[in-house]
Amino acid sequence: MAQTQSWFFWALLSAGFAALTAIFAKVGVTGINSDLATWVRTVVVLVVLTGFVLATGQWSNPLALPGRSMVFLVLSALATGASWVCYFRALQIGDASQVAPVDKFSVVLVTLFAVAFLGERPGLRDWLGIGLVAGGVLVLSLKR
Repeated sequence: MAQTQSWFFWALLSAGFAALTAIFAKVGVTGINSDLATWVRTVVVLVVLTGFVLATGQWSNPLALPGRSMVFLVLSALATGASWVCYFRALQIGDASQVAPVDKFSVVLVTLFAVAFLGERPGLRDWLGIGLVAGGVLVLSLKR
């Protein structure tokens, strides 16, 4: 039970910070190039995380990581970068209240990819929730 509460707590914090990201980014990209805005965001994340890892004594040589881990972490970083570039461009031209929910369609895609590539098997209740998320994205993406 404690482990479930732990991941859920961190997931809720992630959602809260993601919501703030959309609002702050929407204001931040106004009148500037969205790629430059993405670069600034990336530099700040790099600096803050470096400080956090050093301050908490978690630093170790990243080159000592297993090759498979490194390959997938690099692929994850490339996907994150591409996601951020697309997200900032979408925010620059669209409303945050429409862009952010469509971005959360990733919830549906994660489930589909997890089934296809990781062998996960969501239950009926899980699929119902995923269907509701997909329907919500559809409703929110329709023109007003």
